[in-house]
Amino acid sequence: MLDSTAAAAYARVALANVRREYPRRLDQLITAPGAEWQPRKLHPAFYGSYDWHSSVHMHWLLVRVLAMHPGLEEASDIEALLDAHLALAAIEKELAFFHGPGGTTFERPYGWAWLLELQAELLRLDHGTWGRALAPLAAEIARRFERYLQNSPYPVRSGTHGNTAFACLLALDYSKIVGSAALVRQIESAAKRWYLQDRDYPIAYEPSADEFLSPALVEALLMKRVLVPAEFLRWMNAFLPDITPLAEPPVVMDHADAKQSHLDGLCLSRAWCFTHLGYRDLAQKHLVAGLPHAVGGHYNGEHWLATFAALALSAEARSFP
Repeated sequence: MLDSTAAAAYARVALANVRREYPRRLDQLITAPGAEWQPRKLHPAFYGSYDWHSSVHMHWLLVRVLAMHPGLEEASDIEALLDAHLALAAIEKELAFFHGPGGTTFERPYGWAWLLELQAELLRLDHGTWGRALAPLAAEIARRFERYLQNSPYPVRSGTHGNTAFACLLALDYSKIVGSAALVRQIESAAKRWYLQDRDYPIAYEPSADEFLSPALVEALLMKRVLVPAEFLRWMNAFLPDITPLAEPPVVMDHADAKQSHLDGLCLSRAWCFTHLGYRDLAQKHLVAGLPHAVGGHYNGEHWLATFAALALSAEARSFP
């Protein structure tokens, strides 16, 4: 469980990260010599934590911590930060970026999915002000997600940001919270179109050196969410009849390396999947391997790992995610 000690530690890391402007990885389309490129001017809400998607999901972490442990010493600081970053003017500026020349595919699908999950968490918290401010951006992203699903004949099966199963999981959570039957239908239709005929997944090929998601497990978890239990059991037996090759956490030789630190995240995202799929012993084994690196390490990992730690530790505290 995400106890108060861990929650406070993750909150302190997230508070520092979402205010930290540099270092920053840019993902801007520059269309003219005088085009604006400075992250804080383009992204007044999500300028920190190295890149846009990490900033978004670190904000999600702050909301989840606040929801689960409202009595934390850090609560007032979290509330003040969310008041500033999720203000109407800041979100209007973020939305304007998405309507600009570089915004069409910006952060698709990973950043989109986390923005939707942030809104889902705000709505569960039922604070009111923050969710209302973020709602126009979330609604725009949800519309784009629907079109993306409709127009994608194939999934992305990588274990990194492009993975479509993970994005669908977070978007499905949002769509059910807001009552968007259209988005639910699109996600369910895409999942069945992409994955229903999958058989004999080559599980021995996992992990790759850059993965922070298990393509096998996030696909399985999505199918568990969109199929009835009996149908899912049949599908799972054909897709992944033996899960034991994923029983051991990945080996990480350099936790400060930007890519190898992804494998620390893989431990935590596997733990999240294992918990929801019912493999509690495997979840615990991966938590033990990944949790020591969530805070206190190099910024290459610390700008994002606490999110996945909180996701895994609070998996049983919420029905989903």
